[in-house]
Amino acid sequence: MRIRIGYHLAFENSVETPSILMLSVHPSREKDLMQPNDITFDPPIPAQAYIDHFGNICTRIVMPPGILRVSAENIARDSGEPDLTAQGADQVPVQDLPPEMLEFLLGSRYCETDRLSDIAWSLFGSVRPGWERVQAICDYVHDRLTFSYPDACSTRSAWDAHDERLAVCRDFAHLAITFCRCMNIPARYCTGYLGDIGIPPVPDPMDFSAWFEAFLADGWYTFDARHNKPRIGRILMAYGRDATDVALSTSFGSSRLAEFNVIAEEEL
Repeated sequence: MRIRIGYHLAFENSVETPSILMLSVHPSREKDLMQPNDITFDPPIPAQAYIDHFGNICTRIVMPPGILRVSAENIARDSGEPDLTAQGADQVPVQDLPPEMLEFLLGSRYCETDRLSDIAWSLFGSVRPGWERVQAICDYVHDRLTFSYPDACSTRSAWDAHDERLAVCRDFAHLAITFCRCMNIPARYCTGYLGDIGIPPVPDPMDFSAWFEAFLADGWYTFDARHNKPRIGRILMAYGRDATDVALSTSFGSSRLAEFNVIAEEEL
C-alpha cells in the first residue's frame, strides 16, 4: 500500500522568532518514504536538523517577520496491515523493566499520575495485568470521553479530560497514558499521520493524529483510545512523554498559525 502524506502550514510573525519544528517522519519510517524526508520553506530560510533524546527529528529555524509557509509531501509505503495485537502479552514488573522505560512511568505535563492514581487502581486494579489491563483502560477512556473538535483546548490535561469528558485525539491519548502509568505500565505519546483507510470516510478536516504505545512483554504495542480498534496506515512522526515533547512547532516568541492543511490518504 502507498499512502500520500504531507502538510501545508503557514506561520505569521511580527519579528524574527526562533522555533523548533517536529514535522518530519520518524527515522524508523524513513526507509518507507519514496522521496527525501525534507521540509520546504517559503521564503527559503536556513534550517538545522537534529535528533532529540527520544530519537525524533527536530528542525531548528528562525521564522522571519511576515508569513512563512512550511510544507512537505511524500509517499509512504505501508504493509496495509492493521495495528499489531498481542492478547495475553504480560506486564513487565517495574523491577525488571529496562532503565530507558522508567521515564515513561512518571507523571508529566499533561499526564498527572498523582491526581489519577486512586481512580486508576479502583477501576483497573482487578483486571489481569498486561494486554487485558491496557485494553480495559482504552475501553474506559473511549466510553468516557466524547470527541469534539470545537472543544479542543491546548491546555487540557488528562485530569481535565476525565473531568470534562470532552476531548480530541491528544486528550484520549493523555488520559489512557496516565492510567497506564498509574498501573505501572510504561506508556508513551505518539503523533503522526492516520488517514481514513479501511473505514468509512470521516467528514472532519484531515489533521495529524495522536495515539499511544504501551510497553508489554517484549516491546512497544500501539493502542488508540479514541478509535479503540486496530487501524491501517499509521505513519509515525514523533513520540515522547506527552504532547509537550512532540509539539509540531515550539516558538520562542509570538507566532500565529495562519494556515493548516494535512494530507493522509491512500494513493490509488
